[in-house]
Amino acid sequence: MVTKRQREVLNFIESYRKKEGYAPSLEEIKKHLKLSSVSTAHYHIKKLEKLGLLRKGDNQPRSLTPTKEKEMMNVPIIGTVAAGQPIEAIEIEDDFVTVQKMRPFSPNDAYYALRVKGDSMIGEGIFDGDIVVIKKQSSAENGQTVVAIIDDNQATLKKLYRLEDKFKLVPANQNMLPFYRKEVEVRGVVVNIIRNLEPQKRLRTLDLFAGIGGIRLGFEKAGFETVFANDFEKQCKPTYDANFDTCKLIVEDITRIEPDDLPEFDLLLGGFPCQPFSVAGYRHGFDDKKGRGDLFFYIAKIIDKRRPDGFLLENVKNLKGHDGGNTFKIIERTLKELGYHIKSKILNTMEYGNVPQNRERIYIVGFKSKEHADRFMFPKKKALTVKITDLLEKNVPEKYYYNRKPLYEKIKDDITEEGKVYQWRRKYVRENKSGVCPTLTANMGTGGHNVPIIKDKKGVRKLTPLECARIQGFPMDYKLPPLADSTLYKQFGNSVTVTVIEAIAREIKRAIQN
Repeated sequence: MVTKRQREVLNFIESYRKKEGYAPSLEEIKKHLKLSSVSTAHYHIKKLEKLGLLRKGDNQPRSLTPTKEKEMMNVPIIGTVAAGQPIEAIEIEDDFVTVQKMRPFSPNDAYYALRVKGDSMIGEGIFDGDIVVIKKQSSAENGQTVVAIIDDNQATLKKLYRLEDKFKLVPANQNMLPFYRKEVEVRGVVVNIIRNLEPQKRLRTLDLFAGIGGIRLGFEKAGFETVFANDFEKQCKPTYDANFDTCKLIVEDITRIEPDDLPEFDLLLGGFPCQPFSVAGYRHGFDDKKGRGDLFFYIAKIIDKRRPDGFLLENVKNLKGHDGGNTFKIIERTLKELGYHIKSKILNTMEYGNVPQNRERIYIVGFKSKEHADRFMFPKKKALTVKITDLLEKNVPEKYYYNRKPLYEKIKDDITEEGKVYQWRRKYVRENKSGVCPTLTANMGTGGHNVPIIKDKKGVRKLTPLECARIQGFPMDYKLPPLADSTLYKQFGNSVTVTVIEAIAREIKRAIQN
């Protein structure tokens, strides 16, 4: 089978030979067709050789020669089929693929192709982004992979089995269950698969106010590439750099970095300082005496100068209501005046990240393209299946326990249930009745008012920094450098929940790359 791209490679080689008398180099093929790398050009050449459409002379440079083509046919691509949840069947011919004529070939046979969306058929070698060639027919044998129409014009790609009084549609993915229907309309059977092997461009991100890399982790898990990372806090660098092999943290005042000096990037990411807007930070907003409220406007300056495809900004829930809503109105108006389409939402970690922490944050997503903005949807809620006890360390050092310490006498009678997180509120203990951890804060390691406390078999203790990392959705293998506990508590309290960021990042990627 020949893909559209391989057809372009073949045509370019043929036209180049006619003009120059010899074949183009791999670099010239890459440049002409705007391929991502020379290795991609080499891949297509090898495929064309295997199909018998190209011949290469032994030990001769620029010796690629198109051979006489075998019998080929063009098959129209008429839309998308779901390898997952069924989607509406809409036929719109938008392209074609070239494949070898089927054997045995009959001029009466009809074929069409569909782009695959989803991963329910990976066991059959059919992956998200592939193209399947379908032979039109209205019946199929048991076990054949078919395009089936169900539930009022919903199309799906599944293995079909006839039972006594119904049909069984079976995915080729052990993580998915089959489903049953009384009525199924077969639109054809899969006869060929064209793999989507061309690497897709990775979207590049700017990681500003990066802290210890929570936002970066979420976006990289979703397939993005970080090209620059910056934070003003020097103590973040050991933690950040210990966990990323590339693009280390640059410690510098962001306002001293000129927008034009930043590398090329597609999205700006920034959990800009929340202290001016948070209850814990006394909500000074744009009038913050340390100048942290003005940093938003420097973000706007970078966006204005560099015009990225989009951005994600994160802040505390109170940003939306600060100064009677005026602060958020200024932020929203500023971004819209730059020509960006904005969507914002308050998401709670325990509802959107499958992490047991009651942490509400506002997320502001912007796109330069209205089409991308219209496609973007914030992630749906997830069931909370992870418990606090799943994230606790097994062997906790003695220093984290309050046993035999002055505070122990004040709190011992109020902390009664193992595995439940309590809070020390300076003068009293508050029980968290929701079964999750209260919001982790930057001052929780300094004896402040939000110290999370639990009881285990050894006694009453505070959460360890590693446990706080896990309750922020950081991976189990996240490395902690030899810093003071108070510093680590501050870093995780100031961070984001990685799993929530990842969910948002996947939706941003879907909106941009469709």
